Amino acid sequence: MSLKLTQELKLSQQLIMTPQLQMAIKLLQLSRLELMDAIHQELVENPALEEIQETASDATVAEKAESQSEESQSIKEITIEERIPDEMDWSNYIDEFNTPGRFRMETERKERINFESFIAKKESLKDHLLWQLLMTFPTENEEKIGSLIVGNLNRDGYLDITVEDLVKTSACTPEKVQQVLTRLQTFDPIGVCARNLKECLLIQVSRLGLENSLVTDIVQNHINHLENKNYKVISKALKTSLESVISAVNIIKGLEPKPGREFSDEVQRYITPDIYVHKFDDEFLITLNDDGLPRLRINSYYQNAVKQGKTITNTEKEYLQDKLRSAAWLIRSIHQRQKTIFKVMTSILHFQRDFFEKGIVYLKPMVLRDVAMDIGMHESTVSRVTTNKYAYTPQGIFELKYFFNSSINRVHGGSIASASVQEKIRQIVDNEPPTHPFSDKKIVAMLIKSNINIARRTVAKYREMMKILPSSKRKQI
Repeated sequence: MSLKLTQELKLSQQLIMTPQLQMAIKLLQLSRLELMDAIHQELVENPALEEIQETASDATVAEKAESQSEESQSIKEITIEERIPDEMDWSNYIDEFNTPGRFRMETERKERINFESFIAKKESLKDHLLWQLLMTFPTENEEKIGSLIVGNLNRDGYLDITVEDLVKTSACTPEKVQQVLTRLQTFDPIGVCARNLKECLLIQVSRLGLENSLVTDIVQNHINHLENKNYKVISKALKTSLESVISAVNIIKGLEPKPGREFSDEVQRYITPDIYVHKFDDEFLITLNDDGLPRLRINSYYQNAVKQGKTITNTEKEYLQDKLRSAAWLIRSIHQRQKTIFKVMTSILHFQRDFFEKGIVYLKPMVLRDVAMDIGMHESTVSRVTTNKYAYTPQGIFELKYFFNSSINRVHGGSIASASVQEKIRQIVDNEPPTHPFSDKKIVAMLIKSNINIARRTVAKYREMMKILPSSKRKQI
């Protein structure tokens, strides 16, 4: 066997991700806020990229100039008389300019507080409880134990640590720890610092003055039956009438199971749509939301400097060429991103026109491949476009991913989107009699009558996804 070196020509195709393609793919999957951050970052780093500042048109500027000239002509010229009259009262003149009134007014203006610069901060549960603890003038150990208890509360106001752990951490006696805990449990909001739901409800019942009542017995001994709404079992166990049990249950329903809810620091998330779909007569108009997006252009000064190339070195020229190329790619990628989003939304409108006209019940099953084949793009591109993008429609604001649903077979052929089935289940539950709610088996039978073939476990899964309780817990007396 002999070894030798040979040379041969081979022709092959290979996919290479160019920097321009990488930037286009990156921008395509960004949300609206992420895109704005990326643009602002590029404006800071790239001197060849600049934002187009909106200025008044030449016609508007000319109109303003003409109006100003007309106003200046209409105002009568004011002449200053240089001759000082002989009857001038010099004593009043000197007194007027010696008074500190104007100086004092300017000083007060400088020291004036600008309340617009202050930001309101919501009080936390921890601060609210510590403030109440300090109002009781605690000792050093009591303040230490109270701070330890408050620091171990969860967002709902429940104590996440046992008394034994509090004793070990604080190095105090169990009696002292329990004394401070009992004091904190009397603070506002009512029911705070409880160790479980039963204790939380009992604290609130005690504050209402119902310690030795039917309400206390139900919370203390029959909370499991209360959760399952077994009111007849409670009535039999306590040897009282069903009406009395229901009256006590109504009082318990008015209690707060999560005392720390009002001090929640959750921030509302507001969605700014990327696309607007409006209906005019029988047609739909798709509009891209460009509000807040900077309008970009290439800096003409650096562009001319590269073209001339007389006053700059080769290194500087190469640097500017790289920045100009990056700026041009960014602008093209943004335009391509907007065009792709528009194409995808147009295809979605084509497939889901009944949804836009009639509502969620008429949503059709659709997958990414359907839109990809319609607009001539790859499924991965459609997936990037529909991620974190929202559309304003006549039916509400929806993420573009919402329009892609799995299909459920109908009884007599055909298919229906899973989101439409979920909406039908929600409507059935909303219209059911409160005293006799429908079971999952009953909902399946009603859906079969509506030409929807679905299993009971699928109904249970959809019901849990929509956070709808079982029929036993939806029952009302």
